[in-house]
Amino acid sequence: MSLRRLVTSAFASLSLALASVGALALSAGPAAANPCGFYETSSDAYYNHCTSDGSHIVIEIDDWGPNSERCVGPGVTWIGSASDIDGAWYTGRTC
Repeated sequence: MSLRRLVTSAFASLSLALASVGALALSAGPAAANPCGFYETSSDAYYNHCTSDGSHIVIEIDDWGPNSERCVGPGVTWIGSASDIDGAWYTGRTC
């Protein structure tokens, strides 16, 4: 095999490997940005109901007083300021 073919083949293999790693990193990005369940940013608190069946669920919110409940649908729901919310969880009920 000539040196030129060897270098071209090695470059193609490296390019393919880097493209695969890049595709994996991009596919992991959005999921990590909005995890399922309760999560906070520096200023806001959210609940992400990850479902494919369209269900609405009841979550309990620990908001530094008597806990409150809220019905949330699929996807991300803003539940308040991060400084006002200490956590939220699924109660096991639908709504």
